[in-house]
Amino acid sequence: MIVCARARRQPEGLTLPDGRLPRAGDVFPALPPPRGDGAALRASIREMRAADGVLAGVIDDDPTGSQAMHGVQVVFTATQEACEAALAGPAGTCFVLTNSRSMDSSAATDVTAQAARVLIAAASRRGTRIQLVSRSDSTLRGHVMAEIGALQSVRTGVAGARFDGVLLIPAFLEAGRLTAADIHWARTPAGLVPVGVTEFARDAAFGYTSSDLKDFLAEKAGGQIAPGDITSISIADIRTGGPDRVRELLAGLNDGNWAVVNATEYSDLETVTCGVLLAERAGQRFVFRTGPSFVRALTGTEPIEPLRGERLWAGGRRAGYGLIVVGSHVGQTSRQLAVLRERSDIAGIELSVPAIVAGREDAAAAAARRVTAALRRSHAVLYTTRDVAVAGNAADGRKIARAVSAAVARTVRLALPARPAWILAKGGITSHDVAVLGLGIRRAEVAGQLLPGVISVFRPVDAEPAAVGLPYIVFAGNVGDDQTLARVAAILDGSQ
Repeated sequence: MIVCARARRQPEGLTLPDGRLPRAGDVFPALPPPRGDGAALRASIREMRAADGVLAGVIDDDPTGSQAMHGVQVVFTATQEACEAALAGPAGTCFVLTNSRSMDSSAATDVTAQAARVLIAAASRRGTRIQLVSRSDSTLRGHVMAEIGALQSVRTGVAGARFDGVLLIPAFLEAGRLTAADIHWARTPAGLVPVGVTEFARDAAFGYTSSDLKDFLAEKAGGQIAPGDITSISIADIRTGGPDRVRELLAGLNDGNWAVVNATEYSDLETVTCGVLLAERAGQRFVFRTGPSFVRALTGTEPIEPLRGERLWAGGRRAGYGLIVVGSHVGQTSRQLAVLRERSDIAGIELSVPAIVAGREDAAAAAARRVTAALRRSHAVLYTTRDVAVAGNAADGRKIARAVSAAVARTVRLALPARPAWILAKGGITSHDVAVLGLGIRRAEVAGQLLPGVISVFRPVDAEPAAVGLPYIVFAGNVGDDQTLARVAAILDGSQ
């Protein structure tokens, strides 16, 4: 189901990059070679974090931000007790999932501030300090200024001063979201293109025009930030100057100034992390607005192979069939759904969005009955209507989207007694609502991913009894090519 405001037309396909922007073929071949010391950097990061007693609190605006992580816990209900339990793990990291991307700016500000207060209190109880990360979409959709503003307000209330600097690091390397020459790039079938020309930049709620991250911040700040006031940490700074050069650049940040971080490799992010930790040892404090990849670098987490076999099915594979839930409405997801539905062994159940918008309370119950019947004999895919529903404005669009997502979650909850062997949710907001409203998940462990660095497997540890231990797969709407959803379904049913 696509919800868009009347004021924003959504042309099909890509437009050509702005003529003022360089092309990928001009930028990437000219970059200095990557550093070859990733393992040593990660070891150094872990040593510094342990010596300094530093924890990481990730305030995530949907459940997909842990895609590069493993061995950490995610908290859907931000209580101090839940956050303390999550931070007690070996990674010293807690993800608080706010679902704020589905909210208006005011609500997003409130929920972000509350999550920050809880995380700070949980760290204080442990006698340690905590770094705060505002994790959002690697294609730049989200409440960037409102959520960072909320964290600055909390910091001022706790410490009497703002963070010295804000680092914008949207890279999601595994998904082909890279930053070079201060331009954020997205890998598409046409190759690497500036993110401002992709379908994601035309989002009804969070659209933008700028691919240069300095211009993007100025655009989102409504002109209150000038591009010239933003520091750039370039690939050359990182690869030729190392952590000391990064620390030198960070030393120039004060009173909440922004810095754009370029990165195309994990060693870039790990070098930046070392520079951050060195600058913090000198007394500076930073907050981060990031995509998924930086969290792995910030914590010094080692990569692992994708989950298969016993590592995927802890405690043994559940009997029965799996349920796939598709709520994401981006074109990428709709194409993936079309390929998946070519499989004859997966029953398709459409949840009617017009019926939900019309207030038909029986729509979810009717869909749940069909899902329950399908799971007796095959895998099932529950998907929302793919047609466009036009809303009067962005606020109306969010209201419709919330109603649809709630109906999807209610359908899953009603079908849960059928005991699916696994559940996959496609789309960030969909993943959150299915987890909380459908499965009653309050806290879960991230076991790892199904593909390198993408598509996390959650193991609920505090949830409705029928959901505890159930593999819950979180699949972002903007990840993968047209075949990826079908490939993941094949991994889960053991045919690949």
